[in-house]
Amino acid sequence: MRFMASLIALGCVAFPSLSAQDDAVSASRSKIVALEKAWNQAYKLRDTKAIGAILDDGVVIIDDDGSLQSKAEFLAEVSAAKSSDEQQVSPESLTVHMMGDVGIATGTFRTKETQEGKSHSKRERFVDTWVKKGENWVCVSAAAAPILH
Repeated sequence: MRFMASLIALGCVAFPSLSAQDDAVSASRSKIVALEKAWNQAYKLRDTKAIGAILDDGVVIIDDDGSLQSKAEFLAEVSAAKSSDEQQVSPESLTVHMMGDVGIATGTFRTKETQEGKSHSKRERFVDTWVKKGENWVCVSAAAAPILH
C-alpha cells in the first residue's frame, strides 16, 4: 500500500513537468512553422531584411543544384532576382521534429518560375535546421532537392 501511495505521489510530481515539457515543445514547433511561413512570404516579396533576421550569420545553404551559399550570397541572389523570376510558394507539407533547442523542419514546396517567357513549376523537398539562441529561433542550415518522380 505504501508503495502505491509513493507511486501516486511521484506521478503527481512527474506529470506536471511532462505536461510543461509538452507545452514547450509544442510552442517551439509552432514558432518554427511560423518562421518557415514568414521566410516563404519574405522570399516572395524579396524582403532581404526579414530573411536576414531569420537566418543565422553562419547559415549553410545547399541549393537544389547542390551548390553552397553563405547568408550574404543568398541575400544577394534574392535581392537581384526580378519579380518574374522564381516565386516560391508556401510549403505543401511541413513537419517539425524537436530535439531540445534544435528543430528540424522537413517538407515539400512547389516553386514557380518563368524562363524565356514560359512558366514552369517544380516540387522540391527541404530540410531546415533551427537553433534557439537566447529567446529567438534562427535557421542555421537549409537544403532543398528536386522531387523527380
